[in-house]
Amino acid sequence: MNPDRRTAVAAGSLFLLTEVAAIAGAVLYRPLLGAADGRLARGADTQALLGALCEVVLVVAVAGTGAALFPVLRRHGEGLALGYAFGRLLEAAVIALGIVAVLALVTLRRDAGASAAADAVLVALHDWTFLLGPNIALGLNTVVLAYLAYRARLVPRFIAVLGLIGGPLICASAVAVMFGAYAQLSVAGSVAALPVFAWELGLAGWLIARGFGPGAGAGSGVKGGTAG
Repeated sequence: MNPDRRTAVAAGSLFLLTEVAAIAGAVLYRPLLGAADGRLARGADTQALLGALCEVVLVVAVAGTGAALFPVLRRHGEGLALGYAFGRLLEAAVIALGIVAVLALVTLRRDAGASAAADAVLVALHDWTFLLGPNIALGLNTVVLAYLAYRARLVPRFIAVLGLIGGPLICASAVAVMFGAYAQLSVAGSVAALPVFAWELGLAGWLIARGFGPGAGAGSGVKGGTAG
């Protein structure tokens, strides 16, 4: 297995891991974030802690995709490749801030005399990090990677087009949520996220199964991984 093929498998696996960890974290957080009047349902704090662990994995995987893809992307535009790598680091940092908010909320809700105002602030902090990280930052990063993938034919163009559509769409949806058009967790928000979800799954599956397209090494004159 040549270096580009290994890179493709590693990056694809990390993308799959981001999806699994993000979904698991969101599901496990729900009882905590939706608790009425700050009251914890039985086991909600333990679920939230497991959710935090899932999102720690998510942070590592998000940052890892930028690092793993950088050697290939730089052949087709070093500035954009750096932008993608640092953009993923920023996305991971925002998610990490949301994890801290959830952990602080667990501590607060274990205290029967805790302030309701502080409780609300931490829930709001988590919600804003969710909007800015896995929505706006993710959308911008998706556009950069999909553009490079399309231009360099790193994957079939129909997969890259999903990213070029999904990135702006999820950003626009996040702005709509910001201005109160609909809730973050709503039918409209879920529909807007579907193209990005399909892009990441399609990208991950292709990279693992087939590797990069024949144009992957064109920028450096080195033949890429398996032809797609």
